[in-house]
Amino acid sequence: MALQRICDPMLPELSRVFSAPISEASRVISFFAIAYGLMQLFYGPVGDRFGKYRVVMLATIGCSVGSLLSALSADLTFLVIARVGTALAAAAIIPLSLAWVGDVVHYEHRQETLARVGLGTMLGITAGQLFGGLLTDTLGWRWAFALMAAAFASVSFLLGRQLKHLEPIAHPTHAPTGFFKQLQQVAHNPWARTFLSITLVEGATVFGVLAVTAAHLHQVHHISLTLAGGTTALFGLGGMAYMATAKITIRRFGEVGLARYGGISFGAAFLVIAFAPWWQLALPSCFVAGFGFAMFHNTMQAKATQMVPTARGTGVTLFAGFLFLGQSLGVLVLAELLSRFNSPLILGADALVVCAMGIFLSRAIAKRNATQADHA
Repeated sequence: MALQRICDPMLPELSRVFSAPISEASRVISFFAIAYGLMQLFYGPVGDRFGKYRVVMLATIGCSVGSLLSALSADLTFLVIARVGTALAAAAIIPLSLAWVGDVVHYEHRQETLARVGLGTMLGITAGQLFGGLLTDTLGWRWAFALMAAAFASVSFLLGRQLKHLEPIAHPTHAPTGFFKQLQQVAHNPWARTFLSITLVEGATVFGVLAVTAAHLHQVHHISLTLAGGTTALFGLGGMAYMATAKITIRRFGEVGLARYGGISFGAAFLVIAFAPWWQLALPSCFVAGFGFAMFHNTMQAKATQMVPTARGTGVTLFAGFLFLGQSLGVLVLAELLSRFNSPLILGADALVVCAMGIFLSRAIAKRNATQADHA
């Protein structure tokens, strides 16, 4: 996630350095997301067949190489190509990690476990946005990618040391049918179609708006990229606050409440970010948005691990594929809209869509739970 978000606060600088409009510079984010999403269909069956842990370890090596190439980019085109290459490896890490948890943890405890795993995701969002802005303002944008290259090299070494201990814990579950037959089964499942449609909208609205938030604060309130990146990094801290209280929050609200109030909290917070006359109000708003997002997304993750139980890697990577396909579309659309309309209007409209999405998902889960209870 740090690798995913590290370019967010550096977009204005990349636009200046390479003499390109923001919409063109944003390809370092949108093309990354497109490649990331497309590769999900590849890594799902590969992880199920060859071992999720091993594939994740190899992917971290690829991310280190890709980040190093990004740091050495001589022009925007090469940087975009390097980011795409990095995405080809990065695509394996989060979904196969979640699927690995799904293999070893029973469903009644899975959402709490995924929330603890999600702490790493939130730390990544925070670190990516904070160091992306800080290093761009101080040492230069190349050093942000150099930091990621060193981090992934270290992680791959640590994963390799634990391979013989952790890989055997999860026994791969091979699907009884071929991968494309599974896709056909998902396509004919009404709940799967609904769930994946929500996932697509989540990627476009939530992750898409995050990609332009730092630029919005920088351009509207005229604050530095370091301050803008640090402000949006509070989104990750809000997510971490949810992770710390996940056990209590999950039991208090349940899946239905988490989906509803998570979406509403995120949307309300971004309405403040969009229209507040003082940038300082973005500080608590980013924190609340992160907490709300974590409530909503943690529920989505738990549901994703059960979409294709016989081939969990395939199921979760389908979820991730739709999520990042939505993100790529969201970044492209939002970047284009920002060239035509002012950013407060775009962020405000996006916030209202997220509110509606939270309400819709909560009702869909409640309806599905009632149906399953009747059948039981």
